Amino acid sequence: MTRPSALATMLLVAAPALAPAQALSEREWKVDGAARKGLVHVPAEARKTETPLVFVFHGHGGTMANAARSFALHKRWPEALVVYLQGLNTPGKLTDPDGKKPGWQRGPGDQGDRDLKLFDTVLASLKSEFKVDTKRTYVTGHSNGGAFTYLLWAQRGDVFASVAPSAAVPNRAWFKGVPPLPALHVAGEKDALVKYEWQQIAIDAVRKVNGCDAKGKDWAKAGSLAGTEYRSRSGAPLVTLIGPGGHAFPTEAPELIVRFFKEHRRK
Repeated sequence: MTRPSALATMLLVAAPALAPAQALSEREWKVDGAARKGLVHVPAEARKTETPLVFVFHGHGGTMANAARSFALHKRWPEALVVYLQGLNTPGKLTDPDGKKPGWQRGPGDQGDRDLKLFDTVLASLKSEFKVDTKRTYVTGHSNGGAFTYLLWAQRGDVFASVAPSAAVPNRAWFKGVPPLPALHVAGEKDALVKYEWQQIAIDAVRKVNGCDAKGKDWAKAGSLAGTEYRSRSGAPLVTLIGPGGHAFPTEAPELIVRFFKEHRRK
């Protein structure tokens, strides 16, 4: 797949020696001359032991701090490197047409691919500093961050072991020729912003890409969320995590996202 131009340059600042368990440090990278930030959890053994890596993307109008609080994957999986990145002001398709709030690019080429470049820069910097397990790299995000999670699958699918978008709908054109990848999709049946019926169309598209069975089986439950697994002949199952809620990210979802990630390694 085509990578962004070499204009994406890196500057890493405020890197701690070793972060204590469950601590987050703020880091900064330069991408095309812009300062980009993220909150990073670094396990104590990350320089010595092969370590899983998880990227987390907030929704439109959100922040890296919001994502760290709502996902809190660094608390549920303290052995993993976890990165909560901060978006830049971006026009929203469903809200914020003037782009006064932070978010992520909507498709290939949008915003000069600034966020794909950010991902590449951060991944390269972490791999240069820590022993990142290249067979255990994951991504998740909610709403606009979930759509960007789907975009990363389409544009950087060779990097990930599995993905977990929430309350999101990808452009199905992105997935022409894309290799199957284990995926977990979180959705609320009463989502009034990214409508549940839209998400069902996305789920059906993913099931076809992954070559999944038409009928699913119970996978796991947490609170009001029910997980259904659609097994795949290609070894890339789809799990749907459906609840009765609206657009808000379900508080029960993170523990099941971590479980799903732990079940999958890249071949």
